[in-house]
Amino acid sequence: MKECKRLIKGTLAVLMAAVLSLPFPAGVRAAGERLTIKGSTTVLPIAQAAAEEFMDKNPSTAISVQGGGSGVGIASLLDRTTDIADSSRKIKSEEIAKAGKSGVRPFENIVAMDGIAVVVHPTNPVSRLTRGQIKAVYTGRISNWSELGGRNLKIVVISRDTSSGTFESFEELALNKEKVRPDALTSASNGAVSQTVAQTPGAIGYLGLGYLTRKEKAVDVDGVKCTEANVLAKKYPLSRPLYMYTNGAPQGTVKKFLDFVRGREGQALVKEAGFVPLPVK
Repeated sequence: MKECKRLIKGTLAVLMAAVLSLPFPAGVRAAGERLTIKGSTTVLPIAQAAAEEFMDKNPSTAISVQGGGSGVGIASLLDRTTDIADSSRKIKSEEIAKAGKSGVRPFENIVAMDGIAVVVHPTNPVSRLTRGQIKAVYTGRISNWSELGGRNLKIVVISRDTSSGTFESFEELALNKEKVRPDALTSASNGAVSQTVAQTPGAIGYLGLGYLTRKEKAVDVDGVKCTEANVLAKKYPLSRPLYMYTNGAPQGTVKKFLDFVRGREGQALVKEAGFVPLPVK
């Protein structure tokens, strides 16, 4: 039932992305405010759910939500083609430098917490890995599960594309910024990683906590499970914040939307999406 619910949610998310990214009729634009949100596919379910609820409560506001990756979102913010840039990693120093040259002042708004779950096929007997072992697998020093206490089976490494904030966070938190092995398969989204791992007995991948299903198995990292409690307590070693960047401190409708996301209703949507909500006063 839970897996079915997640599949339905995933299908609805794709449909919402398509609908929310369509151009709005001129009458809608003239009638009220229009916001554009672009970026991280990890943050996408939060942004979609929040946009839908916010528009229900504020019918004169139209919100376009698009994915594409954290790098795409931040580049759009610097190009002034989005009001909010979703990102699953912190903005880079070179992006800040580029922003300064174009007169953009990126402002960090944390909207949730997340854990990067390291996942394997459910039939894999390996249930825990150290960061050192994960690094050895992803950099090519370990290539068979038998070296990790598993079966004599080749490891199929699944990674994310370089525009992904999840990739950059994983590279920093798990790999100490070492390069991923050249034979790794590249997936464009959390959902694609989940699907590939579920269909490949020798696979290993990583994805945001909100994308975990029963189709794959999350392994403990350094003896700690990837759970909401461990992420919030910062015990899980691959924990990270999720961001919505704006040009300067949020104002007007952008501020109203972000206040909604970080308020009780918005954080309830964060939890419903499978991520870790922030404490709300």
